[in-house]
Amino acid sequence: MIETHALGKVYSPGTEAEVVALRGVNLRIGSGEFVAIMGPSGSGKSTLMNLLGCLDTPSSGTYRCDGIDVATLDAEERAALRLEKIGFVFQGFNLLPRMNALENVAMPMGYANVHREERLQRARDALEAVGLAERAGHRPSELSGGQQQRVAIARALINRPPILLADEPTGALDSRTGEEILALFKRLQQEDHTVVLITHDPDVARHCDRVFLMRDGELHEQARPVAEETP
Repeated sequence: MIETHALGKVYSPGTEAEVVALRGVNLRIGSGEFVAIMGPSGSGKSTLMNLLGCLDTPSSGTYRCDGIDVATLDAEERAALRLEKIGFVFQGFNLLPRMNALENVAMPMGYANVHREERLQRARDALEAVGLAERAGHRPSELSGGQQQRVAIARALINRPPILLADEPTGALDSRTGEEILALFKRLQQEDHTVVLITHDPDVARHCDRVFLMRDGELHEQARPVAEETP
């Protein structure tokens, strides 16, 4: 589902301000896997997520998303690929405050030219899938942090993408609510979604099947589960 070879990213190349953010990243993630990418701030993990999500382009190397060589696509084609293949979940929820939960979830389908009635029905189905059908008419300010994150996950699922990219999705939540969100990701994995979770927290990463460590722009798979390394 996700395959990179020697992926690199350099900002301001050839100048005194040059920053090498990624160095020769090789990564293969199959359909239905639940994977964590760990690393401290500045390690390159957010840069990698932006490349995997087709929000940025690499300076070198290749990236194939569901068999498609992203380098062969222009900006419009990359946008279409994002819409069809990738759902994003962020730490800050990124919900529009003046829209209710149903409208927030339905919003991405507006870019896909889906008829209004179908948009709303699919949004209701997505909210039901994350256990929030009864909160469809509530605005973000009327929802708890965990409920807002569930709305954000429903929004990420609305176009039925095979890949979910989650950037610190539990970072703004208390530990119990965070565990509930991670359990939801696990259920989505069992429904054949590929889930890639960016985190700095070993307790979050231990829920995943594979863990990669990123440091100074280089990526290495961890040989054993995070939980086994804890004394």
